[in-house]
Amino acid sequence: MKKLVLFLRLVKFEHTIFALPYAYLGMILAAYDHTRGLPTWGQVFWVTVAMVGARSAAMGLNRVIDRAIDARNPRTAQRELPRGLLSTLEVWVFITVSLAVLGVAAWKLNPLCVELLPVAVVILVVYSYTKRFTWMSHFVLGIADGLAPLGGWLAVSGRFDLPAVVLAAAVATWIAAFDIIYACQDVDFDRDNGLHSVPVRFGIRRGLWISRGLDVVSVALFLSLLIWVPLGWLYAVGIAMVALLLIYEHRLVSPEDMTYIEKAFFTVNSYVAMVAFVFTAGDVLWHVFR
Repeated sequence: MKKLVLFLRLVKFEHTIFALPYAYLGMILAAYDHTRGLPTWGQVFWVTVAMVGARSAAMGLNRVIDRAIDARNPRTAQRELPRGLLSTLEVWVFITVSLAVLGVAAWKLNPLCVELLPVAVVILVVYSYTKRFTWMSHFVLGIADGLAPLGGWLAVSGRFDLPAVVLAAAVATWIAAFDIIYACQDVDFDRDNGLHSVPVRFGIRRGLWISRGLDVVSVALFLSLLIWVPLGWLYAVGIAMVALLLIYEHRLVSPEDMTYIEKAFFTVNSYVAMVAFVFTAGDVLWHVFR
């Protein structure tokens, strides 16, 4: 049990709330768009398994690849690998098992998910290296998390559709936006250690404005789904609430005051994900069962 707790802390299991609702959202929208119905319970189960495997592998890879950097950063020095609470070998075994779980889930879903599995794994690995050479690492993280709704859509439909790509882009820009905010607290450390980020490249003030711009794009992309998927007013209300939450998030942080950065990063964005999912699911259920 002690090891289990350490592994759950390693992968920040509580942060699954950011991506899992969007995987479910992709499933629900795909089923509604293609059949005017809902995904099967089997699809829900295997997408959940795939998400747990993918996110666990991604976080494990990030912790192993960044273990030397984490050990030097006062903010991350207390993580499990720098403290020696878990060994590198143990984490590599954990990563291998997580990837195996992801592979089994993809196989149980459909052939396209299996074919695209290597692409997903490459993106998960590449992200952890990007901050060593480009300030666009936030966007790579966004793409990695944007695979959640895209994967949910593909799991149900077995094919690429324009709404799935738009949904993935909406999530990707939202993820990149709050990752830029989070990176503001490490500007001095990153600059001293030759690491790259939007705040390092453009400064905190401009970085926060870039984050705001990305959130505007994200909300616009979410709203544009109304063009292709016959959703209604409940979905529109949900996205309006998402926009209000994002405005609140940006009011919590400023170049002069980063006191509430954790609240902006975790609390507000967990609400964003849940509100988007609940209102979208509610809209779809209303149309299916009315």
